Amino acid sequence: MTLPSFSAQYPRLLTIAGSDSGGGAGIQADLKTFSSLGCYGMSAITALTAQNTCGVRAIHGVPPDMLTDQIDAVVEDIGVDAVKIGMLHSPEIVVSVASAIDRHGLPNVVLDPVMVATSGAVLIDTPAIAALVQQLFGRAVLVTPNLDEASLLVGRTLANEQDMQFAALELLAKGARAVLLKGGHLAGNVVSDLLQVAGGAPQWMRGPRIATANTHGTGCTLSSAIAAHLAMGYSLIDAVEAARAYVRSALAAGANVKTGRGSGPLNHSFAPQVMRLMPLPD
Repeated sequence: MTLPSFSAQYPRLLTIAGSDSGGGAGIQADLKTFSSLGCYGMSAITALTAQNTCGVRAIHGVPPDMLTDQIDAVVEDIGVDAVKIGMLHSPEIVVSVASAIDRHGLPNVVLDPVMVATSGAVLIDTPAIAALVQQLFGRAVLVTPNLDEASLLVGRTLANEQDMQFAALELLAKGARAVLLKGGHLAGNVVSDLLQVAGGAPQWMRGPRIATANTHGTGCTLSSAIAAHLAMGYSLIDAVEAARAYVRSALAAGANVKTGRGSGPLNHSFAPQVMRLMPLPD
């Protein structure tokens, strides 16, 4: 039997994040997103969590050496076209990830600074926040905090769009190359997100709020969808817009579905795509 010669590859996505045993957020949401968008997903787990739709019961960190081995194993064999970074609970884990980015020259890094779960549980050590800013802001093409995370990063409450604008500029001053500040936690019937690129004008992206209690994993899904579209060759703004459209559709598709007794997940597979094929590099 003669095997066919290789002519294409899938868009290759690596998520470096925590595991959500309930399946709604973390690497589980990331892998569902990659697959639904027709990409090949890989994972490097930073921590195990015992959680469900009602909250987080326990967190068990993965040793930094084990995280390094996970990243090296997939990058050295399969390769990576884009990276989504989620929960990094300790400074040592942050340093391990930063070292891996440099060691492998990982492209299209999207950093979702996961600090607080939907249930309110704190998912990061305080020293890790400073390490996150110092080690990863400049290495990511985009940082995607929600209002609570941005408030922790700038040290004050953000209550309106003007506060969001000032906070985005402050995050750029801390070393971020671009910031997508998500305004979903503001009150009102319109959700406003702000994309601020260093040296550029603010770009507001607005849409009517979707009535649903199933919002667990929304931030993980958005950052993963952005990374997936970057891996497909989209520009940053086009990747953000496409990812927002995907998340909004996933929210709407899962709005009336009951999963658990708390904040349920999105419907990631509302319109699954076939695996995309990209030409092999010369």
